[in-house]
Formats: sequence, C-alpha cells, structure tokens
Amino acid sequence: MITRFRQIEMRLMGPLTMIPIVLLLVILGTIAALPVVATILSELVADFVPPALQHLTIVVLGTAGFVGILALNPIYSIWLERKVAAHVQDRLGPMRVGWHGLLQSFADGVKLMFKEDLVPRDADRVLFGAAPMLAVASAFAAFAIVPWGVREDGTVLAVANLNIGVLYFIAITSLGALAVLMAGWGSNNKYALYGGMRAAAQMVSYEIPTAILVLVVVAQVGSLSIPDIVNAQAGGILGVGDWLIFQLFPLNLIAFVLFFICGLAETNRTPFDIPEAESELVAGFHTEYSGMRFAFFFLAEYGNMLLVSMLAALLFLGGWIGPFGSNPLLFFVKGFGLVVVQMWLRWTLPRLRVDQLMGICWKYVIPISFFLLVVTTVIKGLL
Repeated sequence: MITRFRQIEMRLMGPLTMIPIVLLLVILGTIAALPVVATILSELVADFVPPALQHLTIVVLGTAGFVGILALNPIYSIWLERKVAAHVQDRLGPMRVGWHGLLQSFADGVKLMFKEDLVPRDADRVLFGAAPMLAVASAFAAFAIVPWGVREDGTVLAVANLNIGVLYFIAITSLGALAVLMAGWGSNNKYALYGGMRAAAQMVSYEIPTAILVLVVVAQVGSLSIPDIVNAQAGGILGVGDWLIFQLFPLNLIAFVLFFICGLAETNRTPFDIPEAESELVAGFHTEYSGMRFAFFFLAEYGNMLLVSMLAALLFLGGWIGPFGSNPLLFFVKGFGLVVVQMWLRWTLPRLRVDQLMGICWKYVIPISFFLLVVTTVIKGLL
C-alpha cells in the first residue's frame, strides 16, 4: 500500500515540480529583459492611460513587480537555505516533495495559510497584530528606491528615483527595529520581551556604523543618489576596475566587509541572531506568533536579507554594471549571491553572546568606520 501511494505521489510530483522551475525562469527572464519590458509598458501606458494617471499607473505596475518578487523570494530562499544547511552538515535536505524538495516551501506556505491564528489572552492585540504588518511594510517600502538598471534613454528602472536614496534607506529600515520591539512587548511574554529588547539594542547600535559606512561611499561619489553612485563605478579594467570595492584599496574593501557585517546584524542573522536565540528564548520576539503572522516575519527577514545584499552590490560592487555590459539580471545575481553568503555564514559560525555582539559594534566597528570616513574624505579631497 505504501509503495503504491509512493508511486502515485511520484507521478503527481513530476509535473508539479516544473511549476517552480518555470516560474523561476520567467522571473529571471523578465529581470534580464527589464529595460525592454519597461519601455513597452511605458508606451502602452502613454497610449491607453489618461495623462493625469500615467505616472500613477507606472508606479503601481512597478510596485506590483517588486512585490511579486519579494513575495516569491522566501519560497525559493527557504528551500535554498535548507539545501545550503544540509550540504554544510553533510545531509541532503528536502528531497521528497518534488524534485530535490522544490515544492517543499510551497507546501509549507499552504500549511501556514490554514494554521490557526492564535493570540495570547493577555496580549496587547493592537501591537500584536500591527507588528508583523509593520515588519513587512518596512521591508517592502525600502525596495521602492532600489534601482534595477537604466533604459536606453537613461530612465532609471526604479519605483521612486530619489536624489536622497541612501538617506531614505537608512530611515525606512529603522522601522524594522520598531516592529520587533512591538512584537516582543505586545506578546506579553517574557521570552518575547527579552527578544524584542535585544533586537532594539542591536539594531539601534548597528544602524550607527551602517550610516557611517554609507557616508564613506557618499563622500567619495559626492551624491546621495543611488544611480549616481552606480554610474560613478562604470568603466575600469574589464568593466569592474572602477567598482568602489577596488578603489582606495584596501579602505573600501574594509568598508564593504564592515557594511556586510552590519547588514547581518540589522537582519538578525547568525552570528547576530540573539533576538531569536532559540536555545535561550524559545523563539524570541515571535514566540507567540502562528500561522500567517508568523510567516510575515520570515517574509520580512528574507526581504531584508535581499535588500541589504542588493544595497551592498549597488554601493560597492557596481550594481548592474559588469564585465559584459550592464543588465538588471547581473545586479540580481550579485545581490542574491550575497544572500547565499549570509546563508553560508549562518551554518558556519556560532552565535555571539550579547556582550560580545555589542562589544564588536562599539569597540571595533564604529571606531573603524569613523577612521575610514575620515581617511577616505581626506584622500578624496587631496586627489
């Protein structure tokens, strides 16, 4: 009977496995052809939409595009992280639901949709309900200023091309700390509160060096606009020689490494995952959450991982500029490559203690960041 059931399962899983593969190929193809797609959509909007609504329509279409990517990002990222963890630990990871477990995350998503939404009796229902929504909103709002490339006419492929893009990024991502603190306080649970307070202290602390390291880039480029920062990295040997990470060597390389470390702390990733710390706090700030509210926190976490990685690629790795020309797909590969590095580090490094985490920030990262800011500014002024 079990063998017969397994045969039926395999027959069903074969065709279903093609769904995530085809979907991924469609997403990657759309990203690669994004300049052409954006041009076609702009022409259609200009032909069929009244002039007063054209800008709003383009913004809505752009928002729908990146929201779709962010909604699917955790499905593929969780599967990939489980595979990375498995291979680091000499295991296979998900193998049963679809080819190499490709449908496992889809099945988990369906399961979470039907799980009971539990709210603790003594919880603050307003804060408890608002926290996961604020976490997702802050992650999604930050993506509004992420440029994916430029069209042939020079139009930046972004929902909002702000001339203070990096300043907006620093401001909007700080809402994530507020969401975590709200979740911990609203749960009326001591473990959740411990996790929320840890997260607030950690995020506020590491926001300082993050802002300083962004200023290191801004001081060299002379602009707060992210497209201007990317354009300043065009040219050089093989198209990568002018990437900021290779300029003023090794100062910008150190700045990139520190920025990536701060990104790990901002997204609560190992070795900086003390707000969750399952060995100490059960699950930290989201201990009391279940169902889709629990899923929202992971949606925000993986969205923030991709956001931090993409910003690092824009500031230091040339964004959509590469050795074989410029393309949004190249930018996406750089960003997602750094996400894989975050996954790799999670299953390689042990978790830091609270005092170690704060000591690294205040004793080492912040002083070195100030040193880099002063030195790069002086060198840039002398050149």
